[in-house]
Amino acid sequence: MLTTTHRQKLIETISFPDKTWDIIIVGGGATGLGTALDAASRGYQTLLLEQADLAKGTSSRSTKLVHGGVRYLAQGDIGLVREALYERGLLLKNAAHLVKNESFIIPNYQWWKGAYYAIGLTLYDLLAGKLSFWRSKHISKQETISRLPGIKQQGLYSGVVYHDGQFDDARLAINLAQTCLEQGATVLNYFKVSGLLKQAGQIDGVSATDMETGAVYQIKSKAVINATGIFVDELMQQDEPHKKPLVRPSQGIHIVIDKSFMPGDDALMIPETDDGRVLFAVPWHGKLLIGTTDTPIDEYSLEPRALEEEIGFVMRNIGRYLTKAPERKDVLSVFAGLRPLAAPQEGKKGTKEISRRHKLIVSASGLITITGGKWTTYRRMAQDTVDNAIKTAGLDLRKCVTVNLPIHGSTEDVDRTDHLYVYGSDRGALLDLTDENKEWAEKLHPDLDYIKAEVIWAVRYEMARTVEDVLARRVRVLFLDAAAAIEMAPEVAALMAIELKKDKNWEVSQVEEFIKLAEGYLL
Repeated sequence: MLTTTHRQKLIETISFPDKTWDIIIVGGGATGLGTALDAASRGYQTLLLEQADLAKGTSSRSTKLVHGGVRYLAQGDIGLVREALYERGLLLKNAAHLVKNESFIIPNYQWWKGAYYAIGLTLYDLLAGKLSFWRSKHISKQETISRLPGIKQQGLYSGVVYHDGQFDDARLAINLAQTCLEQGATVLNYFKVSGLLKQAGQIDGVSATDMETGAVYQIKSKAVINATGIFVDELMQQDEPHKKPLVRPSQGIHIVIDKSFMPGDDALMIPETDDGRVLFAVPWHGKLLIGTTDTPIDEYSLEPRALEEEIGFVMRNIGRYLTKAPERKDVLSVFAGLRPLAAPQEGKKGTKEISRRHKLIVSASGLITITGGKWTTYRRMAQDTVDNAIKTAGLDLRKCVTVNLPIHGSTEDVDRTDHLYVYGSDRGALLDLTDENKEWAEKLHPDLDYIKAEVIWAVRYEMARTVEDVLARRVRVLFLDAAAAIEMAPEVAALMAIELKKDKNWEVSQVEEFIKLAEGYLL
């Protein structure tokens, strides 16, 4: 079933001053969308408000992995790994069009490392139980070279293959929003929560501003959930002005290069870089995605930028393992994301040791804050958050149903050689748009497969409001080839202007804003 997301109809649902929602969720990333879906699917009156676009922040800037976390296994956090592996299995089942079983190879340049990693990864497989993706195995030097064409051969002894999940993060966020709408929730992007409403010291709603019109709404609710990622402290401090910061953001960057540097289907995993982190090189939408770094930062924004030292770190470390080391001119796009990690305790500065477990905090006034975690465990975080909201707000007890709930678009019948596979079961309906207008079957860029119908679809059915929404998060061009995205911007703006009934001034300013933004993704 398609859900046409007419913004005005959705806004009407919050326009009644006497209406009281069961749950309001602030934040439209993985955690907020997951929480909205959990709440709506249990039958609660659910509203989600996001200040920018869905998954605009951290949730569109991940390493595109659905994984238990081999690194957390090495740190001895067995419980976290087991939980994440279970959730990985559910995601493969419930979003089969976006999540795939990906094979990862660790090259061994010390003879004893092969056995060492093989033993550790056998434990990783066992922790997945019935939801295991595949058995890990030790492979020869020759097989490692044939499966990782482009890998440095000098000093190579062998490889270890293991399996994990790979996905498209922003596309999953959009599909979660569509599933929320189908379950009866109201989801609004470009709606900023500017204040908390209180009665007798207890939170009973929010004040929110429509970022497109400036209209302000006072919206009542039994429970308010703060799922704003790196911004959780801002909302917590509105509630309790002297609250100590809960989050210490850590920045991770990724570079994207042509797949010719490592043209196989397997991903490369480097278990230890200069700073003790793991480094991945993962095939993604026909390119090679390489990351990530771990840089503690003090200032943060919706549009973080990769630092020069981070770019150098990734280039230097990947260059040690490839026969042809990538240079700056080879980078098609570079993007940064922020992890909302728990603030370290006194005297501790590092972030890579901080657990990725999620934390739930309820303030004296009843504000529920969820932070930490990662994409893989979003569903479990949501379940715990709604369970908490039921207790905090005294809602009728209803069981979580998301374990077996298919996400919008989910189908196992996907052809990954066709770029439209990301639309899953919507693919046919998207192509039907070309019957309405033959021109919409045309490409947006001569060198890329994206077609004009995808822009129309993004506006009508996927809540896209700006050129950036389309080129960054509906089709992922900005993250794959920033120069091509800049070239596509005028055509996308023209198509959107007609669909959204905007004038030429809107069109021009949209192109200017997007080009300014996209230049930050180019080296």
